[in-house]
Amino acid sequence: MDYKPYIRIIENFPKEGIRFKDITTLLKDGNTYKQAIDEIAEYAKQMQIDIIAGPEARGFVIGAPLAYSLGKGFAPVRKEGKLPSEVISADYDLEYGKDRLSMHKDAIQPGQRVLIADDLLATGGTISTTIKLVEELGGVIVGAAFLIELTYLNGRDKMKGIDVFSLVKY
Repeated sequence: MDYKPYIRIIENFPKEGIRFKDITTLLKDGNTYKQAIDEIAEYAKQMQIDIIAGPEARGFVIGAPLAYSLGKGFAPVRKEGKLPSEVISADYDLEYGKDRLSMHKDAIQPGQRVLIADDLLATGGTISTTIKLVEELGGVIVGAAFLIELTYLNGRDKMKGIDVFSLVKY
């Protein structure tokens, strides 16, 4: 299915020169949203995963329904200060500064096969930080699945050796 007609492009957001890919127009169409999750699930079935990890917040709207569809658990990767139990954390660079992601120390068990799911692969900063956290907990990254990939930003370069699946590429 061609998902591009369901993704709204917002010019100059969040700043001048950016063409923001808004997935809310896809999410509000129940049949299209379901089809997208189902297609990602078909990819994920071959990976023999144990759990899905997804970064806040849009990784939740891809990762959680994907986990549900596959009957697997979901491990949220959150901004600092959002998780109530013991965490591990890692910093990453943003265009305008730094940020920090965290996971519960018991979110991933050593040896678990992990699929990372998110809405967008751009520069790879968020995903490479998620990979770092999962690996610190002893998880084995078996793949990463995205609704959208901005190929011109070369995010895959930060994911050497990891199988990457994207439904839509720009």
